[in-house]
Amino acid sequence: MSDRTARFTLDPAFAVGDVNPRLFGSFVEHLGRCVYTGIHEPGHPAADEAGLRTDVLDLVRELGVTAIRYPGGNFVSGYKWEDGTGPAEERPRRLDLAWQSIETNRFGLAEYIDFVAKIGGEPMMAVNLGTRGIAEALELQEYANHPGGTELSDRRIAHGGKEPYGIKLWCLGNEMDGPWQTGHKTAAEYGRLAAETARAMRQIDPEAELVACGSSSQAMPTFAEWEATVLAETYDLVDHISLHAYYEEKDGDRDSFLASAVDMESFIENVVATCDHIGARLKSKKKIQLSFDEWNVWYQSQLAEQEPGNWQEAPRLLEDNYTVTDAVVFGSLLIALLRHADRVTVACLAQLVNVIAPIMTEPGGPAWKQTTFFPFAQASKYGRGKVLQLNVGGPTHETERYGEVPLLHATAVADESTGAITVFAVNRSQTEPLPLEADLRGLAVTRIAEHSVLADSDPEARNTLADPERVTPHAGEGTTLDGGALRATLEPMSWNVIRLA
Repeated sequence: MSDRTARFTLDPAFAVGDVNPRLFGSFVEHLGRCVYTGIHEPGHPAADEAGLRTDVLDLVRELGVTAIRYPGGNFVSGYKWEDGTGPAEERPRRLDLAWQSIETNRFGLAEYIDFVAKIGGEPMMAVNLGTRGIAEALELQEYANHPGGTELSDRRIAHGGKEPYGIKLWCLGNEMDGPWQTGHKTAAEYGRLAAETARAMRQIDPEAELVACGSSSQAMPTFAEWEATVLAETYDLVDHISLHAYYEEKDGDRDSFLASAVDMESFIENVVATCDHIGARLKSKKKIQLSFDEWNVWYQSQLAEQEPGNWQEAPRLLEDNYTVTDAVVFGSLLIALLRHADRVTVACLAQLVNVIAPIMTEPGGPAWKQTTFFPFAQASKYGRGKVLQLNVGGPTHETERYGEVPLLHATAVADESTGAITVFAVNRSQTEPLPLEADLRGLAVTRIAEHSVLADSDPEARNTLADPERVTPHAGEGTTLDGGALRATLEPMSWNVIRLA
C-alpha cells in the first residue's frame, strides 16, 4: 500500500453529535446589493407581488438555507427598526454609516419575515446595541411577537401583520469588539449591556434564544479575554456566543489558503475552552453553544480598492467572484463546522446574494450560481443527521501559515432514518491526486449512490454573467465499495461528496 494513501475508519458507535439544521443558515444585510436588486427588486420580470425575485427565491431554496440572520452586520449598529415598518412609500430615507450608502427602507421587517417564510426558513434577528439599547430591543420584540392589545403589537396588526412574527432567535448586537463598529464598546461595557438586554427580553419571552457577541475574529487583540469578560456577565442569560471568520488567499500562498479550516477549527476549540472555563468558574452545568454567524471566503484585502457607497442607493460593494479554488476552501470550512456539530449549533454563511455570496444577480437580468453554491447546497441536502468521528491518517504537507497539515480534510454524516452515509472530503494538494481508503465495517451501507466532485484543471475557473455554468460538479471515477471498504481517488484540489446507500 502506498504511504500516500489517506485512511480513516467509521463506526456508528463513535459520534460527534447531531447536526442542528441551523448550521446551514445564511445572512442578509443591508449592504451593497444583497437586498436591493438581490432578493428584492419590484419591477423585475420575475418579481412577485411583494417585489421578491422569484428566480432568486428558487435558487435560495435549492441552496437549502435555514436560519436567515438580519439586518446586519455592521449595518444594524446604526439601524432604527421602526424605519422598516408601515407603508413602504412613507418610510424615511437614511444615511447608513456602516457602508456609506443611502438606505431607502423599502425592504423592512415585514418584507424580511415574508422572505423567510417563502424560503421555508427561520428568522434570526439582530438588535442594535451600538447607537441604541434595551428599550429599543424590547420595543422591536413586542412589535414583532406580541399577539395584540398593546400599542406596538396593534401597530404591527395595522401594518398588515395580523399574526405575530414568532422570532425566537436574537443576536444581541454585532461585532461590538470592533473599533469599526458604530457604538463600539469594551468587553465590560458590552457584557453589562448584553446582560441587561437579555434579562429584559426574557421578561417578554422566557423561551427566547439569545446570542451574545463574541470576537470578530481569532486575530483580534482582545480575543478570548473578550469572551471571558462577556460570558462572566451573561453566562446564565444567553444560549450562544458568536464567532466570525473570513479567509482569503494572501501573497500567492495557496497551500495555506487551502488549509484555512485549520484556523477555523482552532477558533472553535478555543472558544469552547473559554466558554467551559467560565462555566466551571461559575459552577454551572449549562453549556454555551456557538453561533458561527458570519463565515466565508472574502477578499478583504481588496476592500481598499473599492469605493465606499458614497451615499448611493444599493451600490456594488463586496461582489467577489469566486474561483473553483475558493469553492474548495469553502467546502473545507463547511467540513470544519460539521466536525464541531456538538457545539456549533448555528452558522450563517455571509452573505446570501451578490455580497460575497453564492448567488449573483443583475438588475433586471438573470440570477446565477457562484462556485461556492455547490458545496453549500450539497452539505445542506446530505449533511443532516449524526456526525461520525473521523480521524484521518495519511499524507501531510507543510504550509507557511499553519505548519504541517493533512492533505485530506473530511467528515461523515449518518442519516439514521435510512442508514445512508455521506462523506464530505477535500484534497488539499494542488497537484497530486489523493488515494483514499475507508473502513466502514460497522455500517450497513452496500453501494455507492454518488461520488460528486468539484474541481477544475484551471484553478481560477469561475462562473460569470457571460458564462454562468463554467464550473459545475462532475462524477468521480473509479470509486468502489467492497466488503466494507471504500476506495476512491480524490482529484487534486477538489471538494468531494461520496454518498453511500
